Amino acid sequence: MKDIAIHVAQLMAASARTAPKAGGKDFLEIAVISRDEDLKDIARAMRDHAPHSTNEAFWLRDAANIENCQALVLVGLGRSLAAGYDCGACGYPTCAEFLKNRQMQEKDMGYSGPHCVMRMMDIGAALVSAAKTASLLNLDNRVQQRVGAAARALGCIKAEVAMGIPVGYYGKSIFFDRAAPKH
Repeated sequence: MKDIAIHVAQLMAASARTAPKAGGKDFLEIAVISRDEDLKDIARAMRDHAPHSTNEAFWLRDAANIENCQALVLVGLGRSLAAGYDCGACGYPTCAEFLKNRQMQEKDMGYSGPHCVMRMMDIGAALVSAAKTASLLNLDNRVQQRVGAAARALGCIKAEVAMGIPVGYYGKSIFFDRAAPKH
């Protein structure tokens, strides 16, 4: 079943790539991770970071998902450019002012930022398209934030912001009805 899960994960990556994007411009980075060693490394990074987080139990819970998944689809923003809509959602009246005045920051086991809201919606549309493909092919999946942060920190994806979708075929999905581990 792992081979089928990997194949569907690749189809999910294709769905993410072809998802609608603001202004029709594609700044997404997409990767499929399927080697057991790579998945274990990502899970280990998540477990190692857990005690340093205010949400330790959730990092541990999500790390268990990654350790037991059959593949992982990563979707991230490769470059943070404004979409050019001057929508103001970033807090600046124009995209030019946003790009000129924003103060980029990095967060350990997190992301850089701030970013254009339209570009964040590009990631959302890509994630939804990928999850839809998984659903159509009955592949258990769940969009997760923490795995994207860990994969980014390990260099598994060159993105300023990344989310992940762990996948697998199981008798009962391991990605839902999860209890956060107790300390």
